[in-house]
Amino acid sequence: MDLKLYRKLDATDIAELVRKKEVRAEEMIRLSFEQLEQVNGTLNAVVYSWKEKALRDAELGLTDGRFSGVPLLLKNAGQSVVGEPMTAGAKLLQQNVAKEDAHFVRKLREAGCHMVGHTNSPEFGLKNITEPEQYGPTRNPWNSDYSPGGSSGGAAAAVASGIVPVAGASDGGGSIRIPASFTGLVGLKPTRGRTPVGPGSGRQWQGAAIGFVLSRTVRDSAAMLDQLQVVQPEAAFQTPLFPGRYEDEVQKPLEKKLNVAYSTDSPVGTPVSEEAREAVLKTVRWLERQGHHVEEKSPSIDGVALMENYYLMNSGEISALVYRLERSLGRSVTPEDVEIETWLLNEAGKSVSAAKFTMSIAAWDTAAEEMARFHETYDVFITPTTAYSAPKVGELTHSQASQDRLRKQIQGVGPKEQQRLIYEMFLPSLTYTPFTQLANLTGQPALSLPLHLTEEGLPLGVQFITSKGREDVLLSLATQLESTDLWVGMRGNRFFE
Repeated sequence: MDLKLYRKLDATDIAELVRKKEVRAEEMIRLSFEQLEQVNGTLNAVVYSWKEKALRDAELGLTDGRFSGVPLLLKNAGQSVVGEPMTAGAKLLQQNVAKEDAHFVRKLREAGCHMVGHTNSPEFGLKNITEPEQYGPTRNPWNSDYSPGGSSGGAAAAVASGIVPVAGASDGGGSIRIPASFTGLVGLKPTRGRTPVGPGSGRQWQGAAIGFVLSRTVRDSAAMLDQLQVVQPEAAFQTPLFPGRYEDEVQKPLEKKLNVAYSTDSPVGTPVSEEAREAVLKTVRWLERQGHHVEEKSPSIDGVALMENYYLMNSGEISALVYRLERSLGRSVTPEDVEIETWLLNEAGKSVSAAKFTMSIAAWDTAAEEMARFHETYDVFITPTTAYSAPKVGELTHSQASQDRLRKQIQGVGPKEQQRLIYEMFLPSLTYTPFTQLANLTGQPALSLPLHLTEEGLPLGVQFITSKGREDVLLSLATQLESTDLWVGMRGNRFFE
């Protein structure tokens, strides 16, 4: 098999060829590394790889399952492989080596996947771009002047450049869906509790974050969800197993015509590009032609207040993380040790009271109640995934002067002013991505699909949100859209021409 054909295969294709013994797993791994060697110098998608280990495991037949023979990259945050570095994009963790596999990784091993490396991610997954100081920026395969987004930006660049057909990712505020929008991929954030967490933790970001994958096809995402869904007794959040197989269900027509709500307005009052609005309106017109009822309607949720509560949670989580690191290091963490986002969140987190933190999480639950009521009427809620297509590399990275100003301002002010500074620090990034955080805080499944190509030739996604536990609705609708002219996928991506 040549490299051009390999790039066009999805994970389902590769697994079928291996099962029929038309190709060998070792051949797929070698082709993956051949593509990696060709593109990674430009894209900087992969920061660690282990070719010989992957080939040895394949030759020994140590992996067998639904995706046997499929090379897969993992995210360098939370998806640890025993004996390999796990740095979360942070300078402070450069010497950290994983002592065990993450439960998420174990499930992928059971599915037969061949782990071949770790992808680039921003420090501690805190940004919607992937430009960590430690590893440098990851670039977008569609146009290397642009970012693939974040925090799963390395994963997105790897899949959208053909290094692997699927890659491990995670989503705590849009970190699967944002890079999917910017790189033309399928980006599903499953229902809270659907996929494994730990070991060593029963929740991620109080339930806002969840691990899954980025893929190029709907069927790969559906089949991966079959393999990764779990009821984990020790986890803080659980959702019942889907009784069928997503891989089968997505091939069936929807049981009924849907009631669909949509909005193209930013929930935090920031601008939205005409391209993003048109992406949604094209989708709406297609849905109407299929006989679905569509109405412009938004849930009654204060988006700004919800984001303030999201950032307050981030503050508390990062402050706790830094506290654990200081205990491990035996010294205080300094501003030189971490990036500006980590430092400000840590400083603000020190002032977050237990009462404020508890109230912020309660606000998530209030939003979840509103969304449950909303979905009594509307099966699906549609928005742009991102308000704009990808930003240029460096555009959303704070200048040194801005960093110095923020570090100075955070000192000596009260908790309310500190949280205002956090909001101000993230506002340029939030302007690009105001639509994704809602589903993280309510725990609902949300899906970004590549349904628009801008005049500049960059993809831009449309987001679909539905009730908890109903990924089958999203994936079935996605399968229908995948066969239409709306589907962008890799059309226009030079790696797939």
